[in-house]
Amino acid sequence: MVKIRLSRVGAKKQPSYRLVVADSRTAQDGSFISIIGHFDPMTNPETIVIDEEKALRWLREGAQPTATAARLLSKAGIMEKFKPNKTTKETT
Repeated sequence: MVKIRLSRVGAKKQPSYRLVVADSRTAQDGSFISIIGHFDPMTNPETIVIDEEKALRWLREGAQPTATAARLLSKAGIMEKFKPNKTTKETT
């Protein structure tokens, strides 16, 4: 299964994260398929940068976001754009 999840980067006690698409069987900071954004929790407010086009493409292809990744995608407004497309496809 393909997941959208966070991969930790950054120095000791200064975490920042990449939002990556990876196989669920790989290690947390292991290999990944694609980088779709990044997240820095140390700034005030949190910095969230996500490539909307890539994220929507992977969601349409069946990638499952983890709980934290889903929260970040929702904050960026991407999950709201994905849901109408999902319901439209189910009704047709």
